[in-house]
Amino acid sequence: MFRVLCAAVASAVLSGFAFLLVTGQYTNDGPVVLHLSATHGLHLGDLFVVTGWAVAMAMLAVLAWPHRRPVSRAGRPGPWR
Repeated sequence: MFRVLCAAVASAVLSGFAFLLVTGQYTNDGPVVLHLSATHGLHLGDLFVVTGWAVAMAMLAVLAWPHRRPVSRAGRPGPWR
């Protein structure tokens, strides 16, 4: 349960930072890839932020996923505790 809580907090912080990066205005945003309105659009730099966010969220899900320890054929836990 502690791992899931840590992953949830880390994902909330990561999502907040990614949101700030995507909604901010920077000198090196890159060209607009997708126009959302007359004054807003998705820049090339935003794609890197979104890709990094997606990879990081997937890794947090892997870390938070409950792992079962392997059981030996005799039904007892193995020596790899």
